[in-house]
Amino acid sequence: MVESVTPASRPLMIDLSPAPGAAVRKLLMAGVAWLAVAVASGAAHAQQPLATIPEVPAKPAAADDGLGDEGYYLESDLLIRDDASQTMTARGSVEVRYQGRTLRAQEVIYDTKTGVVTAHGKVQLINADGTAQFADDLTLDKDMRAGFARNFSTRMDQNVKIAAATAIRRNEQVTELNQAIYTPCDVCAEKPTPTWSIEADKVVQDKTKKIIYYHGAKIRLWGAPLLYLPLFWHPDPQTPRSSGFLTPKVGLSKKRGLSYQQPYLQVISPSQDVIISPQINTKVNPFLNVNYRKRFYSGMLEARFGGTYEKEFDNRGHRFGESTTRSYILAKGAFDINDKWKWGFSAERASDALIFDKYDINDVYEQRGLFTSEDHRLTSQIYTSRQDERSWFSVSAVSVQGLRVVGTDASTGIGNKFENSGAFPLIGPMVEGRWEPESPVLFGRLRLQGSSVLLSRSESQFGESPYGLAAYRGENGVDSVRGSFQADWRASAVVGAGLRVQPFAQARADAYKIKGIYLSTEALAAGDDAEVNYSRTMGVAGVDLSLPLYKGLKDGGSVVIEPLVQVATGSDSSRVPVVVARNGATTYLYNEDSSAFEFDETNLFRTNKSPGFDLYEGGTRMNVGGRATYNTSDGRGGSLLVGRSFRTEFDPLLPERTGLQEKSSDWIVAATVTPIHGIYAYVRTRLDSDTTKINRLETGADAYTSRIQGSFRYLKDNVDSNGERQENFETRGQLQLTKKWALTAFGQLDLVAETWRRRDLGVAYTDDCIRIDIIYQHEDRYSSTVSGLRLQPDRSIVVRLTLATLGDTGYSD
Repeated sequence: MVESVTPASRPLMIDLSPAPGAAVRKLLMAGVAWLAVAVASGAAHAQQPLATIPEVPAKPAAADDGLGDEGYYLESDLLIRDDASQTMTARGSVEVRYQGRTLRAQEVIYDTKTGVVTAHGKVQLINADGTAQFADDLTLDKDMRAGFARNFSTRMDQNVKIAAATAIRRNEQVTELNQAIYTPCDVCAEKPTPTWSIEADKVVQDKTKKIIYYHGAKIRLWGAPLLYLPLFWHPDPQTPRSSGFLTPKVGLSKKRGLSYQQPYLQVISPSQDVIISPQINTKVNPFLNVNYRKRFYSGMLEARFGGTYEKEFDNRGHRFGESTTRSYILAKGAFDINDKWKWGFSAERASDALIFDKYDINDVYEQRGLFTSEDHRLTSQIYTSRQDERSWFSVSAVSVQGLRVVGTDASTGIGNKFENSGAFPLIGPMVEGRWEPESPVLFGRLRLQGSSVLLSRSESQFGESPYGLAAYRGENGVDSVRGSFQADWRASAVVGAGLRVQPFAQARADAYKIKGIYLSTEALAAGDDAEVNYSRTMGVAGVDLSLPLYKGLKDGGSVVIEPLVQVATGSDSSRVPVVVARNGATTYLYNEDSSAFEFDETNLFRTNKSPGFDLYEGGTRMNVGGRATYNTSDGRGGSLLVGRSFRTEFDPLLPERTGLQEKSSDWIVAATVTPIHGIYAYVRTRLDSDTTKINRLETGADAYTSRIQGSFRYLKDNVDSNGERQENFETRGQLQLTKKWALTAFGQLDLVAETWRRRDLGVAYTDDCIRIDIIYQHEDRYSSTVSGLRLQPDRSIVVRLTLATLGDTGYSD
């Protein structure tokens, strides 16, 4: 018996349960099983033109269609039920919806006896996530364990497209694609050839072995074959994590020649892996990099280390000296003890000061704990901390290794030596804590803070340092112990027509024990030292006053002008008045934590402008200034701050270079401006109080438009924290010449030495799925030579190829 129904003017909606309903569900649930292997692995290619793949319908919005989890919808021009052959056939514009999936075809046949489902004619399967599969014919067995598709194609996330002449699912573990192609590039009738693609005669996914096999694979660029591999395999990317090769790094430089670095990921367990990355060089011996990572239930551990056995070599590839082991380690760990307590560590050490520069090791000077490593300085630390809403407590120990060149002759570029790491203090233990009561105290906020630290040195910081104490050759440097307790109170109120009044008070007590002090040239020569115990109490009280004047603009913007005044008076203690060394007429005072002291807009109105404990701003002073801010409704605007500090007495203990010693300080000026969308500029400067000469200037700008992306930074400091003059300029940018071609540039100019430290000039090609950068680099780097440390140029040409959907491996160029 054969029954057929033809709707007159509306789609057919009919309950086909139980058998047809099961068929519909089976066909739709099969979904993406067909080609998940090719999408995930980035494999596969064939001779079917990709331009024939239909456009993917727009990603459907999540909406309740009333079908629920088990309901389904069937629509067709004709529905035939043949009891003799035990089949159900839907013909003509068939559309079936079930659990967010939509199946479209010209004909769908369900064999109720065998359970086989067959779809013919422009088969489309649209998934709930917006991905889609297409085929001319599709057949599935009753258990969805095996099936066949002819002229199969799919569009997936990230614009990935895959096509295969046939797709065969032999069982739940093995899927096979024949004559297949993979590409994330746009393909259409006007552009039938993708920018890049991967082709293969056959691609096999073996889920049991978690391996993808390729037979006759070809990687193509603009249709031209780039690489042919008759047989290769890699881990199945559908598995959570698998071992296998990662994207290689290729470089060419004068110092190492041609360099090839091939990372390999080895998964040890679900919670740990290791990346082994040997670097093969044509001019020097290989260098092995290893990155081990492990996650625990309470934290994580990561350890990077590397090494080689090699002679010294300069930036021109000249080798000299004796061969020896050269290595580094960069490790970190962070763990939760409970919801408030944590502990962690970092271990950073290198056998050679220039090892990271020689072998182009990236991402070195990063924060791996509580304390950040500075440029060309490594920080090892161990710490524990506790934090809640009202308090903070930490105990830590820190060791620093210096990698910088000191005593450089700017005219010749010859360096005298590297930093003496033994002159850096071993910091530890260092204990810090602060607590704030929940309730106001005297109508204001009270904060209690404690700090103590022990500093010890294995070598003197005055031996052959920039301090110039060449007469001293003692073994030990200045050691010290400090303990501090501080209480800060501040309140705030608005009175009258908007005058904001903020009274404040601060009290502090410090105790020091300092040893290793050398008070005369004779004492230096004899190696005699002394020990001093010292304590002090300090306090300051004052008030901050400000009166914001606001005016709204018709276009929705605003103008705010705010006069600012701070008046403070306190004890005269400025710094621990301990002379730790003398060299002729030069006297060196104890100051361990406040040497890098800059006077700018960030600390103009601070109670104590010093960044640490050893230096304390005392006396009676008044800080005055004004701030103006202009903003428009469309995001444009600017700000300006002008101010200075006045004190009743000259303070010789404040650093002269800061401009704070005199009764009238240097002028502080800071401004920002956004004149149009995409352009932001700033300037920060300190002007001499008498001559308005620029003592320090920092300025820069960022620009982002449709054709230009760039920035520049300029810094001038007459006397920096090391007592040296600094002036440099840095710029980077990209100019879009056409939609696909661009020029890139980067430069670092040392205006003191009157030389470019680095210059990069490149050309970039970018389309929808590929980016190619060709960059010429010229960099002046310090290098160990037969005659000593010297600045030498390092020239290289770098080619970078970035393919869409082939993500970053964690290594940066």
